[in-house]
Amino acid sequence: MPIRILAVIALLAGLAWSSVADAFTVNINSGSRALYLRVGNGVFTGNYNSGGTPGSGGGINTVSVTVPSASLGNSTPLAMTGNASQITSNWDGYAFCNAGQIYIGGFYRFNNYNNTATLSVNAPDDLVSPGGDRIPFSEISWTSSGNGDSGAQPVPSGTFTGGQQTLASFAPNTWRESCMSFRYANSNVAAAGVYSGRVTYTLAAP
Repeated sequence: MPIRILAVIALLAGLAWSSVADAFTVNINSGSRALYLRVGNGVFTGNYNSGGTPGSGGGINTVSVTVPSASLGNSTPLAMTGNASQITSNWDGYAFCNAGQIYIGGFYRFNNYNNTATLSVNAPDDLVSPGGDRIPFSEISWTSSGNGDSGAQPVPSGTFTGGQQTLASFAPNTWRESCMSFRYANSNVAAAGVYSGRVTYTLAAP
């Protein structure tokens, strides 16, 4: 029987909201100190560059893949599909991501240019089935990209290690965004079932 891998994607903002890629820097230093992070679906009215405002909420998204029995554990990576409907940039509405990817973006607005915000992710050690079987979370990795981009992404590609991981720094008064495509390494021969785990992304500043 096949197995199904399900990763739940959540976010946590490090400061209360009182919300581009590589070299794209925009001036967002008007207004009070604020921190904003969006992962997948969320709440955002309009586009930020034309006066739009971030909100909170929007639910929790998942990325998943079903591993066929015939290819179980053969170490051929399998693409995972995200269920988020957000594919456009909250900066200007540009179609920055593609279906199945998870959008991640936000900013740190502060008049002290010596401070930066830190983006991190926290994942459990294992994906777990209802029967208690386990698959290491390190079997899941992601590639960051963005339509029209070249060069390094502000949220770099990586692999979950279990526990807290620092992913990137957000310089003050710049907008940052990437699109994450997840994949499952498929190097484990696991019992049939649905394996799930929840990861939380956090953007925090001093």
